[in-house]
Amino acid sequence: MVLRADDWKRAKLAGINPTQLSILELLEGRKGGLSVKDVAMHLAVSQPSATDSIAALERKGYVEKRPIENDKRGVKVVLTTDGLSALQVGGSVDGDAEQATETLGEQEQEELLLTLVKMIRTLQERDAIPIQRMCASCRYFAPFVHADAARPHHCNFVDAAFGRRELRIDCRDHETADPALRAATWNAFVEG
Repeated sequence: MVLRADDWKRAKLAGINPTQLSILELLEGRKGGLSVKDVAMHLAVSQPSATDSIAALERKGYVEKRPIENDKRGVKVVLTTDGLSALQVGGSVDGDAEQATETLGEQEQEELLLTLVKMIRTLQERDAIPIQRMCASCRYFAPFVHADAARPHHCNFVDAAFGRRELRIDCRDHETADPALRAATWNAFVEG
């Protein structure tokens, strides 16, 4: 309930609804944009719902549709400068959930993050939710490849080592690994 209330607060500041805010967040950093179908899939909403929300964002000038090469009917939805500004306004306030998390100690925050990653992965594998843009499902993630206990993981996208606190649940550079690689990566991650 708190996460939902936080989303409403952030969306209200931006002058949009939570679904529209989620679309702007999804498009941020994706210069090539996403198709309406991809937006619907990532947000786990119907394509008509995504279409309606995208149309509202387009009327506000927060997104624009661009044609897809070699597809006469297809379009990519791209974040505009005004959309990025709205997103920054909406993201300028710490929500209650974030404030509550900050009351936890550093170790507790790490454990919470790891617990969330495990829960999300379980839900993904059961097809209860779509694949999330987190390290554990990304083709660039290499768990426990470095001897440094503080920074044992490696991101091949940015070619850098990182630690547990830097694990991402929603990364704009995420590329979903094929199922076999996802399974192998996950096994290495939990056995690490």
